[in-house]
Amino acid sequence: MKQLLKQTKGDQVIWAVVIILSFISLLAVYSATGSLAYKHDTNANYYLVKQVVILGLGLIFIYFIHRVNYTKFAKLAVLFYLISIPLLIYTLFFGVKLNEGSRWISLPGTGITIQTSALAQLALFMFLARMLSVKQAVIKDFKKGFLPVLAPVLITAALIAPANLSTAVMIGITCCILFFIGRVRVRHIALLAFAGIVGGLLLYGVSKVTGFGRAETWEKRIVDFIGSEEDGKPKEEVYQVLHAKIAIANGGITGRGPGNSQQRNFLPHSYSDFIYAIIIEEYGLIGGALMVFFYLLFLWRSILIFRRCPYAFGAFLAVGLSTTLVFQAMLNMAVNVHLVPVTGLTLPLVSMGGSSVWFTSMAIGVILSVSRYVDETEGKKKAEMEKAVTESERMNVKPALG
Repeated sequence: MKQLLKQTKGDQVIWAVVIILSFISLLAVYSATGSLAYKHDTNANYYLVKQVVILGLGLIFIYFIHRVNYTKFAKLAVLFYLISIPLLIYTLFFGVKLNEGSRWISLPGTGITIQTSALAQLALFMFLARMLSVKQAVIKDFKKGFLPVLAPVLITAALIAPANLSTAVMIGITCCILFFIGRVRVRHIALLAFAGIVGGLLLYGVSKVTGFGRAETWEKRIVDFIGSEEDGKPKEEVYQVLHAKIAIANGGITGRGPGNSQQRNFLPHSYSDFIYAIIIEEYGLIGGALMVFFYLLFLWRSILIFRRCPYAFGAFLAVGLSTTLVFQAMLNMAVNVHLVPVTGLTLPLVSMGGSSVWFTSMAIGVILSVSRYVDETEGKKKAEMEKAVTESERMNVKPALG
C-alpha cells in the first residue's frame, strides 16, 4: 500500500476531490436507488455494489493513465478521434434507443452499454489540444489555423446533436472557451457560435418536418421551462422539476440527514439526472454548496496546471478536459435548481453510471498525467538549481588563515 501511494503522483488536491466525490456518489446512489431496487425486485445493496465496482474501475483507470507520460497522448488523440466518428455514426442509426434518441451501443455478449458521446467528447478535446498546440504559429489565420480545428468540432457536434442536443451544445460552448484560451480570433469564435445556432435551428426544422429526431422533446422542455397557460390558467410545473423543488425545500440549511430523502421515491432518475436535488434534501444548502466548491476547486487546480505546464499540448489538455467536466457538473446542478431547461446530463463522478464514469475517469487521469509531468519537471529544475547554488557557495569559500 505504501509503495502504491509513493507511485501516486500528480496534484494531490485533485486526487482528494476525486476521492471525496466518489464517496459522496456511494452515499447518494445508495440512498436514491431504494425505489429502483423495489421496482425491479432487487436487493437494495445491488446498486451500491455496482457503483462501488464502477468507481473502483474508474480509480484504476485514473491511476494507470496518470502514470503515462502525457506527451504520448498526442499520437493516441488522432487514433481515438478517428475511432469515435464511426462509433457515433453507428450509434445514431443502430444504437440502443431511449426516449427517441440513440445514445448507447451494446457490446455483444457482455450486456455492457457504452455511451459513445462520452468517448467522442474525450477524444475530441484530446485531438483539439494537439491541433491547437501544432497550429499556434498560424492559429489566427482562418484557412491555415482556424478551419483545421473547427472541422472536428462541427463533425462531432453534428453527429451527437440528433440524439443528445444538450451534450452537443455543451461541447460547442466548451470548445469556444478552449479556442479563446488557445488565442483563436474572437470573430472566428463568434463564427463557431453562429454556426452552432444555425445548425441547431436546421436540425430542429428537419426533425419537425420529417418526424425524425427529438424536436418535440426539445420544444416541450423549453416551453415547460418558460411556462405557458392552458385554458387561461397557469400550466402546472413539470413533474421532475416540481419534485426537485420539493426536495430542495425539504433540505433547508442542514438537510434531513443521510438516507432520509422523501422525494427519492417520487423523483424520476433521482440516482442520475436529479441526484443533486437528493443531495440537497439530505445534506441541505451546506451540502449543495460544498458540491459546487469541490468542482470549482477541481477547475482551479487544473488551471494552475495549465499555467505551470511549459508545453502547449499539456496545457490545453488540462484546461480543455477540466472545463468540459466542470461545465457539465454546473449544467446538471442548474437543471436541478431550475435555472435551465432539463437536459439529461449527469453529475460527473457522482451520478450512477457506467461508461460515462469511466470516460470521466480517463479524462481525470490525463489531467493528472500532465500534473505529474509538471511536478517532476519543476522538481528536477529545483534540484539542479540547488546543486548549482551549493557548488557556487563551495567555490566561493576561502580557506581560513592560520
